[in-house]
Amino acid sequence: MSTTGLAGPARLAARLRSWRHDLHRIPETAFNEHATSRYVAATLRDLGFQVVAGVGGTGVVASLTRGRPGRAIGFRSELDALPIEEHSGLAYASEHPGTMHACGHDGHLAMVLGAAAVLAEEGGFDGTVRIILQPAEEPGRGAQAMLDDGLFERFPVDRLFALHNHPGSPAGHLLTRPGPMMASEDNFTIHITGRGGHASAPHLVVDPLVIGAEILLALQQIVARSVDPLHAAVLSCTDLRTDGARNAIPSHVTITGDTRSFSPSVQALLERRIRDIGTGIAAAHGATAEITYTHEFAPTVNDDECVAIAGEAAAHALGEDHVQLAADPIMASEDFGVLATHVPACLALIGNGTAPGAGGTPLHSHDYTFNDDILTAGVAYYRQLAHHVLHTEKHAERTAVAGPHS
Repeated sequence: MSTTGLAGPARLAARLRSWRHDLHRIPETAFNEHATSRYVAATLRDLGFQVVAGVGGTGVVASLTRGRPGRAIGFRSELDALPIEEHSGLAYASEHPGTMHACGHDGHLAMVLGAAAVLAEEGGFDGTVRIILQPAEEPGRGAQAMLDDGLFERFPVDRLFALHNHPGSPAGHLLTRPGPMMASEDNFTIHITGRGGHASAPHLVVDPLVIGAEILLALQQIVARSVDPLHAAVLSCTDLRTDGARNAIPSHVTITGDTRSFSPSVQALLERRIRDIGTGIAAAHGATAEITYTHEFAPTVNDDECVAIAGEAAAHALGEDHVQLAADPIMASEDFGVLATHVPACLALIGNGTAPGAGGTPLHSHDYTFNDDILTAGVAYYRQLAHHVLHTEKHAERTAVAGPHS
């Protein structure tokens, strides 16, 4: 990677670490990312980007045009952190009690800032690079907020790319796939109303706890017996609460949970079966069941051509042996999926490391740490994407001579 004004790879790596550690100290939850937004906006202005803040609330979009305008590529990162108390022991740990960058968004931000710095310095592309910094990814609300604020009408892009770190994969390896990459998430609540009474006289009540248990077990048959085995789906009941006491049968039981899938047809099937089973079993016992079902995250579906571009860019930047273009899809969800329904897009995972304490600690853990050693790999990938999509004849000649890892 060329880094003339950055005084070489060591200077760039130090700058990336400084950005990430600064951001790690000031984690903020969804739509409260005010200090984070100010920090990244100021940094991007200093790099020469035109910056618009307040997009979709606390979102930021920064643009840099070189050469002939017309084409545009977008790099998206997330601004928000999680409501988790940090126990990492880091010297630069969270200064905001009860809030932590436990998903690595600080690292994702540092990588796009690094890419912005390198591209602003080098040029060598024709078109516009847009850095899209999204609020509220964790609850799945920020992407839609930016779209509602005219994101792609105000800041059009031809293709959109994003990275997410992946504990458990070798550091610096890139994994992606065409088609479904990450699942949708839908939430459901089943509120059962029976008739409570004394625990000594069950014949006088309509016991919603027994009904709830029957519903809960029946729900576990939906994936096994209603979903096509060739289609992935997960249905999890995560909580069951009652208003009963040790010697009193309750009148009300509430079951909550979520589902994951990769297609709208499976989403619709899961919702229909949950409603049918909940209301049907309750009615059979003389009780009622009120069911709410909400769509929280869209599935992330990668565009085939964007995946091919990502693969070529990653092979050039990281080496072919560090790229996997047939990765398994993941049942977790990502708000990037909403953006990918509006423009051709690709979400890729970048390995964070495999050993606990060295990048292998799971996401959303109170002792999770982002692996600083992968920051330069992310920058190299984004840089190569920009030059691939916004290529110039001059750049093509230079990279042909320099080869990979220049």
